[in-house]
Amino acid sequence: MPAHDFVSPDSIRAQFSAAMSLMYKQEVPLYGTLLGLVSEINQQVMAKQPEIAAALRWTGEVERLDQERHGAIRVGSAEELATLARLFAVMGMQPVGYYDLSSAGVPVHSTAFRAVHEQSLHVSPFRVFTSLLRLELIDDLQLRELARSILAEREIFTSRALALMTQAERDGGLRADDAQAFVQEALHTFRWHRDATVSAEQYRRLHDQHRLIADVVAFRGPHINHLTPRTLDIDAIQAGMPAKGITPKAVIEGPPARRHPILLRQTSFKALQEAVAFSDAQGSHTARFGEIEQRGAALTPKGRALYDRLLEAARAASGGSPSEATAERYMTLLQQSFAEFPDDLAQMREQGLAYFRYFATDKGLAERAQAERPQTLEGLIGAGHVHFEALVYEDFLPVSAAGIFQSNLGDDGQTQYGSNANREAFEAALGMQVQDEKTLYAQTERRSLQACAQALNLGSL
Repeated sequence: MPAHDFVSPDSIRAQFSAAMSLMYKQEVPLYGTLLGLVSEINQQVMAKQPEIAAALRWTGEVERLDQERHGAIRVGSAEELATLARLFAVMGMQPVGYYDLSSAGVPVHSTAFRAVHEQSLHVSPFRVFTSLLRLELIDDLQLRELARSILAEREIFTSRALALMTQAERDGGLRADDAQAFVQEALHTFRWHRDATVSAEQYRRLHDQHRLIADVVAFRGPHINHLTPRTLDIDAIQAGMPAKGITPKAVIEGPPARRHPILLRQTSFKALQEAVAFSDAQGSHTARFGEIEQRGAALTPKGRALYDRLLEAARAASGGSPSEATAERYMTLLQQSFAEFPDDLAQMREQGLAYFRYFATDKGLAERAQAERPQTLEGLIGAGHVHFEALVYEDFLPVSAAGIFQSNLGDDGQTQYGSNANREAFEAALGMQVQDEKTLYAQTERRSLQACAQALNLGSL
């Protein structure tokens, strides 16, 4: 079959993202309310702060802003994780990063499936934070075996979805009709099922060990537990949620508010209590919630080390993880701690704290034939021939992810598992290595420099 007959993986991902959003709005109506608030705030920001709108136009972010979202799911076995990797590969999504959440009392480790090239991200930035339950951290051996046996009996993928994955792998892609069918079949894996696969007593035992264990084990599949739109002002969202009938969590996770955002800031509304049918009784379950994110600059290893140090200093000064009672004091301490991190793109670039994308300007293109023009990157920037913008962070923060999990699962005081990072075991379950996000950002930065050099008729930059 000719390759040109195939729908691009980027297009399939965009279709899947749109279908997932529609499904989740139907399942969780508050998510639709949240999308409306985010759109309203984003339009206000771009109208009142034209420099932000201009930066988004330079990077192409403005075209993808309304579709920018991530989802999160949790699976229970190596087989489920490995098959998810195959499913996401059909959509051009690869595992990026390893995240250990056990040190924060959450018995999972995770990766993010996403596109890895900036052109693919421009078509659809959809990403899925995917967590694998760590059965070995369940200290009750009988409960561990119960969970394992329950998970072994379920199949979270439809037979048609599995067949289409195999077809795509064999042929190198899917045609339009099969791509549409694949999207619909894949959605079944992430759909909410109110019928649990366990008895009320089994659910209670799993729940008492950790709420997340019950969420992963007790149902027919890894229902999407949140979708996350991207806002340009998360503080305005946090302040605006109560007026929309949405109760936000107490603390925005991540760095403090800045003129030039870095990495990732996240907040959410409390998880919903939903009716479920156990095998022998009616009951309820709490798992799905709404989350919002504000994305900033991707940091270099030097910048990330500074971020980690400043965040730890703020948490130590506040006495540990922030709670509703300590939220105001924590945010003040966070702001004070991060005064050390320059809030200026030029300084961040000069100090090697963040990754950047470089663009040839109209002036640079007009003067590229002049012999006396600058030849170095710094000279070209100074002469206005090259413009730079921070490269947006596409990934996640383990401390922030754990904070979101805990606030929505009611896990204050939950079991502490210590630090149990085991990337090798995760990759063995996944069936491949996860990619390093910093390497991907460095490659994008280099490609933008090469594109500038080519556009300006220079050998290299």
